[in-house]
Amino acid sequence: MWALLTLYQVLRAVMVEAAESVPGTDPDRCSFTVALQTARDQVVQAAGIIPEAPGSIGLIGRRVLARLLAPRRHRTSTRKVKSPVSRYSERRDDGRPDRSRTITELTVTVLEPGPEQQPLPAISRDDRHTAPAQRRRHRILALLQDDPTRLWRPAEIATHFGDITLHTMYRQLSRWADSGLIHKIGPGLYAATAWTSTPLPPAQTG
Repeated sequence: MWALLTLYQVLRAVMVEAAESVPGTDPDRCSFTVALQTARDQVVQAAGIIPEAPGSIGLIGRRVLARLLAPRRHRTSTRKVKSPVSRYSERRDDGRPDRSRTITELTVTVLEPGPEQQPLPAISRDDRHTAPAQRRRHRILALLQDDPTRLWRPAEIATHFGDITLHTMYRQLSRWADSGLIHKIGPGLYAATAWTSTPLPPAQTG
């Protein structure tokens, strides 16, 4: 493995040197396959044993420059999920174009870093002995109900309250979604459903 990685780095260095020897040559047009095959031929044929003059790009560099790839076209298109049962199938409608398009201009927006968030606690707060309206379940249901159209992620909810670990948040949201207290819209996305602030009766076991 180390030998393969070393060979890769050496060939890449030769390709970059070859591209820089001709101003205006895009290094992306240098073919790694051509460089690899030329290196293999030199080993098999015992060619190029005598070092060339200093500053020379060598046989590998000359062949790479002689067989440059076509200029890479600029393009952007959405990645399609081929499996219809994939958990990421809803990501296909993210607003990006379905087909490749020529890029004529780019707009770069530099965003200022937001305030640093406090790290989540190592242990979730035990609220079993607090008033029902102050327990975690009702606080989270109230948060989701304040903005019924928003899709919440477990990390966002845990950060909002600051006294819940992410592991606990994932586990409880999944359990509440299974019982119908909230809606699970997609992987890691939750939204409010109709609910009442009246404390729910304890689960019946039998």
